Amino acid sequence: MTQLTSDGGFPLLSVLIFSPLVAALVAALLPGEKAVRWWTLVSTLLIGVASLGLLSGFDAGKAGFQWAERSAWIPSLKVEYALGIDGMSLLLILLTTLVTPLCVMASWCYIGKRVREFMVCLLAMETAMIGVFSALDFVLFFMFWEAMLIPMSLMIGVWGGPRKVYAALKFFIYTMAGSVLLLVAIVALRLKVGSFSIPEMMGKTYPESFQCWVFAAFLLSFAIKVPMFPFHTWLPAAHVEAPTAGSVILASVLLKMGAYGFIRFSLPIVPYAAKLFAPWLMALSVVAILYGGFAALAQTDLKKLVAYSSVGHMGFATLGIFSLTREGLEGATLVMINHGVTTGALFISVGILYERLHTRDLDAAAGVGKVMPVFAAFLGVFCLSSLAFPGTNSFIGEFLVLAGGFRVSKILMICAVPGIVAAAAYNLRMLQRVAYGGTSNPKHEGVADLGWREILALAPLLVLVLWMGLQPKPFVDLIHTGITQVVAQVANAAATVPGP
Repeated sequence: MTQLTSDGGFPLLSVLIFSPLVAALVAALLPGEKAVRWWTLVSTLLIGVASLGLLSGFDAGKAGFQWAERSAWIPSLKVEYALGIDGMSLLLILLTTLVTPLCVMASWCYIGKRVREFMVCLLAMETAMIGVFSALDFVLFFMFWEAMLIPMSLMIGVWGGPRKVYAALKFFIYTMAGSVLLLVAIVALRLKVGSFSIPEMMGKTYPESFQCWVFAAFLLSFAIKVPMFPFHTWLPAAHVEAPTAGSVILASVLLKMGAYGFIRFSLPIVPYAAKLFAPWLMALSVVAILYGGFAALAQTDLKKLVAYSSVGHMGFATLGIFSLTREGLEGATLVMINHGVTTGALFISVGILYERLHTRDLDAAAGVGKVMPVFAAFLGVFCLSSLAFPGTNSFIGEFLVLAGGFRVSKILMICAVPGIVAAAAYNLRMLQRVAYGGTSNPKHEGVADLGWREILALAPLLVLVLWMGLQPKPFVDLIHTGITQVVAQVANAAATVPGP
């Protein structure tokens, strides 16, 4: 590899990507589980603080990628080590570096065996996740994309529930199938463009038929990762069997990678095909909102309830993306971030209950709020956020998605309303049962309220719920320029696309 050049002067993205990997190597050598826990917590906190440096000097009004790093990697194949971020990837990196130390705290007592190996997997996952949101070369991107698969499968298969092997295999097979299709699309684009540079691919115009085939490969790959209906069947099993940290990472970061792929690759690289298929994908997104809402309403297992709610929430993200409007895409990006915050908090909350009650059954947890008032207060705010109550973070994202969708199809937006009502129903039902429901349960006697570690794990997410809900403008400003550019590319696609 030739000398690395960095527009920012300091290769901060490379430091953020590889610091967790270095921390994982140290964790593998440390003696004692207690030392491993503390080392992982401190290192992920320091990485989180360092990631805030990306905000310094970041120009939200500037189009294109910032903090760029570039170096020749495999010149004979025109593969480069190329990194860079825009406002959307900046927010997703910050979300990743926030969630990872919270996962360490949530696993402090939950993970009692093979602690060292678990923390190594968690740190390796952080490297891969930051790399996905930073890569500007498709080979580099694909390496990080695939690198997530093994540690996540291990987290489910080793530290999961009774059906952990089944859930891990299902997750692996589904994700691998999508990855094969993604690789086909990457190779096809390389043959057309002559390099693996993502910005260079965005600047080209491709024939109609070629765009349709590449978009179809992208669609199946990213739809599995989101997951869009009907490719969602791996998600409930993975969430239910995964340990708390695994569920949090799945919900907060991994699901976002599919939606990120649609915005980063599908729309700017093959905009004509995106415009062609958009109405059908909007309709499929509405189906996901309805299905996810009513499936969650039918659950008595708290983890399954939150897992199916993710299908509905990510349906809002894809609905906004394929509305192809500025409001819709900005709303979709905010839905991605807000879902990561809120659903991550709900999975941590469910994990806290499981540690105390050794069950996730809604009836068994009924009325536990009477002996856990601090927990009930946190849960109340997160449930209100999940149903997109005004003043919480989820409201502004879903509002913008609906505003953008109404410009395209009023009928589809009206069809989505029952899914919104179902979200209110299952969240309020869960809150009512857990916080207030039932008579005094003798099994709840002696159940302790939240400790300081658990409060510290939930407090940052509570702050974000209120901050993004009451003051969303700074977050919208970060993504506005990049989203406007993507919308313009898609709008001009029909006029510039060559023939078959």
